[in-house]
Amino acid sequence: MNVKPLADRVLVRPVAAETTTAAGIIIPDSAKEKPLRGEVLAVGQGTKDEQMVLKTGDQILYGKYAGTEIEIDNEKLLIMRQSDVLAVVC
Repeated sequence: MNVKPLADRVLVRPVAAETTTAAGIIIPDSAKEKPLRGEVLAVGQGTKDEQMVLKTGDQILYGKYAGTEIEIDNEKLLIMRQSDVLAVVC
């Protein structure tokens, strides 16, 4: 399914959180925090007040409670406003 975000929204694939620590301890899913890093899959066209500065393929950092979780083709993705993105990872 193709999804095209509207206005100043972006579609993000969260990067999977690590499942072990340096000591080899396995962390259960219930104890993991929501990932705060992701890859931009699609972007909207922006608004007349806010130009779209993100582009497809950008690696980003976002807030802990940013976006709305959606499921497309059995994959959990986030859709959020560009203003919810904290930074682009270079």
